[in-house]
Amino acid sequence: MSYNLPNTMNPAASDDAARPEAARASAARKPDVMVPIRSLGENHRARIAGHLKALDAHDRYYRFGFSANDEQIDRYVNGLNFERDEIFGIYNRNLVLIAVAHLAYAPDTGANASAEFGVSVLPQARGRHYGSRLFERAVMHARNVGVSKLYVHVLSENTAMLRIAKNAGSTFVRDGAETEGHLVLPPATLNTHLTEMVEEQLAQVNYQFKLQARQFQNTLTSLQNVWRGGNGAAKPD
Repeated sequence: MSYNLPNTMNPAASDDAARPEAARASAARKPDVMVPIRSLGENHRARIAGHLKALDAHDRYYRFGFSANDEQIDRYVNGLNFERDEIFGIYNRNLVLIAVAHLAYAPDTGANASAEFGVSVLPQARGRHYGSRLFERAVMHARNVGVSKLYVHVLSENTAMLRIAKNAGSTFVRDGAETEGHLVLPPATLNTHLTEMVEEQLAQVNYQFKLQARQFQNTLTSLQNVWRGGNGAAKPD
């Protein structure tokens, strides 16, 4: 199964095409702000399904290689193995899952360990380089668990995903309507391990803060509704 990024992710894609590769790679990282990307587990399964179902038919076609319907999305999400693979996500302040990446590990082991990367970004969150950030996060994690090669398998018209992979140094083989890219990964370092640990902790804290803020807002809204109802009942005839 292909895991692809809709090519409408970045509205400025046509401008990037006229820049040298080094300049495009530099521009893709601006502004250089921390994006809280956290690992997702079983308790996020329903939100992952909701995220994918929020994609329209065109985006689902790019994401899966065909226009998956809701039932097919449910089967895909129910089949996610959170113990084997790695799922990353970006939540907005309303705890809507706006971007999801899937790092699927191949069965081979040792020096030939490899993984396939796929990502989707909701329309309202595009143009913020979330796809690139998720790719970087996946690359770092893959290195830290001993993966030596990362694959992307996309439709050849999916220029956004191809650009992300190309800027990272991937090489490509095109076969008609599909293109496969692969990126050779260097070994992990102390820095990659520490960076991933810190980023995951910050993302967890960020998520808990958003969760508590949402719970507080819900409680405040409930109290306001009770107060308004009580005031209405207390009015004299």
